[in-house]
Amino acid sequence: MADNDFLRLIRNIGIIAHIDAGKTTTTERILFYSGTTYRLGNVDEGTTVTDWMEQERERGITITAAAITSSWREYQINLIDTPGHIDFTAEVQRSLRVLDGGVVVFDAVAGVEPQSETVWRQADRYNVPRICFVNKMDRMGANFWRTVGMIVERLNGHPVPIQLPIGIEDTFRGVVDLIEQKAWLFTDQLGAKPEITDVPADMLELVHEHRERLVEAIAETDDHLMLKYLDGEEISNEELRVALRAATISSQLVPVLCGTALRNKGVQPLLDAIVEYLPSPLDIPAMVGTNPYTGKEEERAPDPNGPLAALCFKIVTDPYMGRLAYVRIYSGTLVNGSTYQNANKEKKERIGQLVRMRANQREEMTKVSAGDIAAVLGLKHTFTGETISDASAPIILETISFPEPVISIAIEPKTKADQDKLSQSLQRLAEEDPTFRVRYDNETGQTLIQGMGELHLDVLIDRMLREFGVRANVGRPQVSYRETITRTVEHEARFVRQSGGRGQFGVVSLRLEPMAQGEGFVFENKTVGGVIPKEYIPAVEQGVREAMEAGGSSGYPLVDVKAQLIDGKYHEVDSSELAFKIAGSMALREGVQRAAPVILEPMMKVEIVVPDNFAGDVIGDASSRRGRIEGMEPHSQGLQAIHASIPLAEMFGYATTLRSNTQGRGTFSMEFDHYEPVSPEVAKRVRGEA
Repeated sequence: MADNDFLRLIRNIGIIAHIDAGKTTTTERILFYSGTTYRLGNVDEGTTVTDWMEQERERGITITAAAITSSWREYQINLIDTPGHIDFTAEVQRSLRVLDGGVVVFDAVAGVEPQSETVWRQADRYNVPRICFVNKMDRMGANFWRTVGMIVERLNGHPVPIQLPIGIEDTFRGVVDLIEQKAWLFTDQLGAKPEITDVPADMLELVHEHRERLVEAIAETDDHLMLKYLDGEEISNEELRVALRAATISSQLVPVLCGTALRNKGVQPLLDAIVEYLPSPLDIPAMVGTNPYTGKEEERAPDPNGPLAALCFKIVTDPYMGRLAYVRIYSGTLVNGSTYQNANKEKKERIGQLVRMRANQREEMTKVSAGDIAAVLGLKHTFTGETISDASAPIILETISFPEPVISIAIEPKTKADQDKLSQSLQRLAEEDPTFRVRYDNETGQTLIQGMGELHLDVLIDRMLREFGVRANVGRPQVSYRETITRTVEHEARFVRQSGGRGQFGVVSLRLEPMAQGEGFVFENKTVGGVIPKEYIPAVEQGVREAMEAGGSSGYPLVDVKAQLIDGKYHEVDSSELAFKIAGSMALREGVQRAAPVILEPMMKVEIVVPDNFAGDVIGDASSRRGRIEGMEPHSQGLQAIHASIPLAEMFGYATTLRSNTQGRGTFSMEFDHYEPVSPEVAKRVRGEA
């Protein structure tokens, strides 16, 4: 088989959705019908293939993105089942970065939920073409058309239903394929032998109407078909499929299918749609990267015979095999036992072993070519977001940027023996998870671990205790506050120690300016005439950066500050890098005190879904938590969705309060939205003055 033929048959796809929409169940059915597994895994029973970690099976949620290879017809599908919980957003983000296409799963009752919006935006950012699967069509309150409408209103999507449901709720028994105009009826328990038959007589008119709309929507994306359509000519099914594939890959249209994965209905047509409409590696534009030596942009086409370019998108510590690195190969061929270069660090890496993953099962490979995904053993220096390339043709592909953690917990080992285990386990977990940070607080002597939410840290601590056998005392969750400045100041700091012998001399003048929210930190050298020799400038920047991290007047890390080095003095003999580093650090710390610093707190975007009769109490409770109510809308039968912006500090333990306020019937989801200055009263409380 020619290389291009093989590439044409690969599909790198992800299953993405809000928590509880049924992603893992859909994935399990795909594995079953494609022959990868021989029994149906069940989330509630803890028998799923992709949720193989103990914590995932106990909680019934997906925590890590599992990569599995399966096949359908003659196609190879590399499938990644991503988490739905916002605390594990990094897993979704790094998966989307290496995927060619996505299947977005929606709950037919709830429709488009907040985390669906987040993953949709992330897919937009990485230009990932997608198809939609409206799941749980058998549930009370399921509404296919409402979900399609919400994809337009909330996501600005361009959905085109390519199926119609046959029946609804407990009468749902199959789907009508609008292109073929055939009905798929799922009558047996396993859904393994669907009956393909004529459209039910009572649906003929509806099918005709919606097929006309589908043909028109597809024709609008293709000039040739548009002419045929306007001339009233017949457009063949094959022409429709080819044009719909092109429109899906260019993200002009999003095909929508429906079914119920748990009841084994509608999964085979979904598999057909994955291979027919989602792109192969050949349909994706060539990857653009930067040559680390020349700084120029270069392209890498998906050619197995080209120079190697592979992106590491995930690190996993396997209890039996050690450190596994998941890589997506964009160009060239990765060969077992060969040596390549980590282009980001200019370090050599030897491929110890190549494996194809089937969740936590593995199959050894001798080589993996462009367009494919595999796991590599033996990489010592490579971390998430770094590129492995041929030493003769180095390239750095675009790295993945992750959100900052918003919550921290103090942790300390119970015994001296646990001390080494603790630092080793924290290092390994930080290697795996880019949103997990470890910080040592010099003032309290505590180790602080930071993450994206209570559940995120809860799972990491659980893994530390189980996988690494660390016994530790764990504190209560704390909010990760930040500080910034609100006015521009100029400040000079002198670090001078001259009392006989070699001294220390460094004088630094900084201009500190507030920046727009989320812009981070910028350092600029504005000195002229060599007032500070250029070899000392990096030391000044390092001192300033370290002082930013150490924090301002309240001890919280500083953000959104531009520091300009505008002047300084040096001494021929006594000046050193250390002197300028300390002077830079002092200039920032002392300057911030005069720049009207404020404390920032993380604000969460919250959606609370409650029965109508409890909405008033829940709104009152949210307001008492310093929340801003931003809107309310009908959610589904008898339920209201309340949208609010609430400080994270007020959301600890909210699940328990909501349950008691709604007799156990309310649910909520939240995600980090932005940082916001706190009021003077709250600032006093945060500093421990109130």
